[in-house]
Amino acid sequence: MPWNEPGGKDPWGKRPKDQGPPDLEELLRKLTARFSKLLGGGSQEGGGKGAVAGIFIIGAALIVAWLFSGFYIIDAGERGLVLRFGRYIDTTGPGPHWHLPYPFETVESVAVDLVRDAEHQASMLTEDENIVTIDIAVQYRVKDAADYVFNVRVPDTTLRQVMESAVREVVGANTMEFVLGAGRADVGLDTRNIMQRTLNQYQSGLQVITVNLQHAQPPEAVQPAFADAVMAREDEVRFRNEARSYANGIVPQARGEAARIIQEAAAYRDKVIAAAQGDASRFKQLLTKYRNAPRVMRDRLYLDAMESVLSNSGKVLMDAQSGNNLLYLPLDKLTRRSGEAAGMNNMPSLATPQASGLSGGRTALRQPRSLKGREGR
Repeated sequence: MPWNEPGGKDPWGKRPKDQGPPDLEELLRKLTARFSKLLGGGSQEGGGKGAVAGIFIIGAALIVAWLFSGFYIIDAGERGLVLRFGRYIDTTGPGPHWHLPYPFETVESVAVDLVRDAEHQASMLTEDENIVTIDIAVQYRVKDAADYVFNVRVPDTTLRQVMESAVREVVGANTMEFVLGAGRADVGLDTRNIMQRTLNQYQSGLQVITVNLQHAQPPEAVQPAFADAVMAREDEVRFRNEARSYANGIVPQARGEAARIIQEAAAYRDKVIAAAQGDASRFKQLLTKYRNAPRVMRDRLYLDAMESVLSNSGKVLMDAQSGNNLLYLPLDKLTRRSGEAAGMNNMPSLATPQASGLSGGRTALRQPRSLKGREGR
C-alpha cells in the first residue's frame, strides 16, 4: 500500500501528515547520518566528519568515472573526428584513444574504407542531336573524413548531382554512334575524371573509384530503326572484311602466278638459248667434219635425212632388175599400215615394224641407185 495513502507506512519512519512534498533538509540529514554509520561515525561530531569524507569519496569516484568516459576505440577502416565544443580539433586513426570527456570534447567516427554505390539513369542529348538513355553506376569512398563531414552539407547527394552533371557533359560532347558503340569505356573514364576534379574543387573528401556505363540505348520509340541501322553497320563491316580477305587472297595468288609465268619464261628462254647454242655447236662440229671429208659427210647427212623421212611412212622395197613385168602391190595392207603408222606417231613410243614385204621402219636391202649415182660425184 502506498505510504501517502491512509494506512500506508512512511519509508522514512513517519506517517505522512499531509499530501505536501517531503522536507529536503530532513532527507539530506538522514542520508548524511546513514553515510556516517557506513563510515563508522559514532557521535554527532564524528558523524559530520564522516559525512564530509563520504561526499569527498563519492565526488572523487564520480570524477574518476567522468575521466574514464573519455576513452574510446576507433575500429579498423574508420577515422575519429575529435570535436572540442563542436569545433574540429584532430583526426585519430584505428585503436584506443582518449579525449576530454563530455561536454568538453566529443568524437564522431567515419567509415573511410567502405565502398559506397550511386546510380543514375536519364535520357540525354548527344552532340549530333540524338537522344540516348544512359544508366550509369559509380563506386566511391571517403578520402578525407574531416572534409567529408564539415565542408559539404550532404556529400552523398552532392556526389549524385556531380555525377549527373558530368555524364551529361560527356554525352553532350560526343555523337550517338560513339556513345553506343566503341566509346562506352571512354564515356565512363571521362565521367570519372570530371567528377573527381569537381569533387576536389568542392573539397568534399570523396574519391571516385570506378564509373561503369551499364546501359546505353536509344529511346524505345526509335529502337527498331536503330536496330536496323546497327545491322547495316555490322553488314558493312562484314562486307569490308570479306572484301579485304578476298583481296588478301587473290593478290598473293596473282603475284605467285606472275612469278611462275616469269620463271617459266626465263626457263623457256634459257632452253631456247641452250638449244640454239647446241645446234650452233653441232653445226660447227659438222662443218669441221665436212671440211675434212666432204663426200662422207654428204652421204651421212643424206642417209640421216632419208631415215627420218622413211621411218614415218609405209613403204615397199622391190628389186627391179630381178622382177617381172607384173607387179603385185598390196594396197589394202599399205592403206591399213599407213593408218596404223599415223596412229603410232601420236603415241609416246613406236612399235617395231614386222619384217615383211611391207615395212614401217628402216629396212636397207640394198643401196639406192640415187646413192650409187652420187658416188661418182
